Amino acid sequence: MEVVIGIDIGGTNTKIGVVDRKANILAQGRVKTAEYKKAEDFVEVVHAEIQLLLKSAGSVELRGIGIGAPNGNYYKGTIEHAPNLNWKGIVPLVNLFKKHYSVPVVLTNDANAAALGEMIYGGARGMKNFIILTLGTGLGSGIVINGELVYGHTGFAGEMGHLTMEPFGRECGCGRQGCLETYVSATGIVKTVQELFAEKREPSPLRKVSADALTSKMIAEAAEKGDPIALEAFDRTAEMLATAINNAAVFCSPEAVFLFGGLAQAGYLLFDPLNRYVDETILRYYRKTMKIIPSSLKEADAAILGSSALAWKELG
Repeated sequence: MEVVIGIDIGGTNTKIGVVDRKANILAQGRVKTAEYKKAEDFVEVVHAEIQLLLKSAGSVELRGIGIGAPNGNYYKGTIEHAPNLNWKGIVPLVNLFKKHYSVPVVLTNDANAAALGEMIYGGARGMKNFIILTLGTGLGSGIVINGELVYGHTGFAGEMGHLTMEPFGRECGCGRQGCLETYVSATGIVKTVQELFAEKREPSPLRKVSADALTSKMIAEAAEKGDPIALEAFDRTAEMLATAINNAAVFCSPEAVFLFGGLAQAGYLLFDPLNRYVDETILRYYRKTMKIIPSSLKEADAAILGSSALAWKELG
């Protein structure tokens, strides 16, 4: 049986899976990314884990390796200046893996991998034009136009999380101000609630939570119970995201926008106001032409499936 390895590199953990062409994860494991100060040491440990997983998967033939990573450059096979990884500067990750494997090894950023996973295994099957937005600690995006991921000249095209939404607005980890992800993300909605505390006098159980302890999940739970501060935070988040989606529609006219990640799990709290704002403000040419829907991939499997989809697409 032909298989690929899907590797999803996160700041804390790296998930690894053996995946066949039908999206079956035959074996999976993980490595603690943060424990390794050198990328070379990390790759050695991942290689050892892959060998164990291949053995446990049975009689399989390894055809390729796909890697999703923050700041992954598809063209160069490098991770470049990733702020949440220990390895600073430019890391030639694909070349490090090629020391161990003769099969194709391909790398992209984690949101692009999610887009490929959606296209090959999920709700975007058959679609040629769509966007996936990953709403986690930050905001990642993968843009597919005419059936191909958009990489641009540098390999870093399509970073919607760093669209400037508010000039001189909130400080972003990228060094600029007012980026979309500082408003539309798990951390962004927490900042919005904290701003609302200063603006409004309505009572809220969230006021009793310390700034460091407040989470997007708490905000969603409060909104479910009708808390006005939490509901206003979701409304503002949805309005900002609608503006970004409508701007994106102008240049790529997607059939669908898929939302994935913790903030998207808030369901109607986000989707209802988001659809309303999109419909109210979108250019009339695009009205009612795109769907805004949750990802159909399971949260637990999505990272591995996305990176494995990268390998299968490369193999053709």
